[in-house]
Amino acid sequence: MNSTVNSAAQSADGGAPTRIAVVTGAGSGIGRAVARLFLAEGWGVVLAGRRAAALEETAAGSPQALVAPCDVTVPDDVARLFAAARERFGRVDVLFNNAGIFGPSGAVDAVDAAGFEETLRINVTGSFLCAAEAVRVMKEQEPQGGRIINNGSISAHSPRPLSVAYTVSKHAISGLTKSIELDGRPFGISCGQIDIGNTRTEIMDVIGVGDGALQADGSRKVEPMFPVEDAARAVLLMASMPPSASVGSLLVTAAGMPFVGRG
Repeated sequence: MNSTVNSAAQSADGGAPTRIAVVTGAGSGIGRAVARLFLAEGWGVVLAGRRAAALEETAAGSPQALVAPCDVTVPDDVARLFAAARERFGRVDVLFNNAGIFGPSGAVDAVDAAGFEETLRINVTGSFLCAAEAVRVMKEQEPQGGRIINNGSISAHSPRPLSVAYTVSKHAISGLTKSIELDGRPFGISCGQIDIGNTRTEIMDVIGVGDGALQADGSRKVEPMFPVEDAARAVLLMASMPPSASVGSLLVTAAGMPFVGRG
C-alpha cells in the first residue's frame, strides 16, 4: 500500500478535524458518497481502495482527506492503512467497512468454488482484517473507543435468486457485526450494520435492477432505486451517534422495492 497524503488535515473552518473516519471502497458507489459527505461535514477521512486515481477523484483535493490505496484482503496492506491513519490524524473514531463485490451469479450447484471463495475473501475476510486493525487502534488510543459500521445488504435478511455467494457473505457480516459489538463493549467500541436496498450505484447494473431484476417467481421486474447520497446520510447518522448509543442495525431501502414480502 502506498499512501498519498493531501495537504494538512483541517476542518471546513480551518481547524483540525475532531472526528476521523476510515472508509473502505471509497473509490466508487456508497463508499465514495459516504467519504464525500463526511468530508463535507468536517471529518478527517482516510479513503481506502485499490484504485488510487478513483480515490483521488473522491477526495477532490480536500485538505481533510488522506488517500491510501489498499487491498483489504492483504493483511500487510490493512496494517499499513491504519498505521497511516494514526500517523496523519492521531486516532480513528469510525471505520465504515464497505469494500465488497457482488460476486458470481448462480445457484449453489452453478457457482464455482473459486468465485465463491473470492467473494468471501473480499466481502468477509477483508471486513474482518479492517475491523481487527480498527479495534487495535481504538483500544490503544486516548480517549479509548470508537465505532465500526459494517455495510451489509438486504441480502443479509432475504436473498435474491441466484446470489448464493453474495448472500452467504452478507449473512457472515451479520455475525461479524454482533461479535465485534459484544467483544468491544469493555473498550468503548460499538459495532453496527447498515443494510441498504437498491441505492443507485454501479452494482444495480450488475443485478439488472434498472432493466428488470430477476424475481423469485422467475419473472423480471424493474425495481425502484433511491439516490446514493441518501444512503450516505444514513451512514453519517450512525457515525454521529454519541458513544452512549449503539445502533446495532439500520435497514434502508428504496420506497416500494420488493423486499418486504419478497418471494
